[in-house]
Amino acid sequence: MTTIANLCILAACALPIVCAGLAKSSGWGKRTRDGGYNNRDPRAWLAAQTGRAARANAAQANSFEALPLFIAGVLIAQQSQATQSTVDLLALGFVATRLVYIGCYVADRHYARSAVWSLGVGLSVALFFV
Repeated sequence: MTTIANLCILAACALPIVCAGLAKSSGWGKRTRDGGYNNRDPRAWLAAQTGRAARANAAQANSFEALPLFIAGVLIAQQSQATQSTVDLLALGFVATRLVYIGCYVADRHYARSAVWSLGVGLSVALFFV
């Protein structure tokens, strides 16, 4: 059965890909020798980036790190037969906080980013207790 929470898992899994696109976008349309994106060695190219591209790449890594707790929380809440509307709401909240988090990270709003990160972790943990 497809639920909103299950779709949120899919959306959360797509967020690192979005971040990767943001990180690599600064190199699109340029030749590799002119600093453009290097598809032959993408990790080295990303490691050499600074500013917005580096922050988007860091947001990508953090997005991967946030996934296990969130996915486990949704699955455990559903297996425990928690009220689905509550699980859906917490999952939507998590995805919303991750979107804001990514925006804050890329925009270099570090205090807001940390606050939003904490809220997202709290929502993931809450899924274990509904």
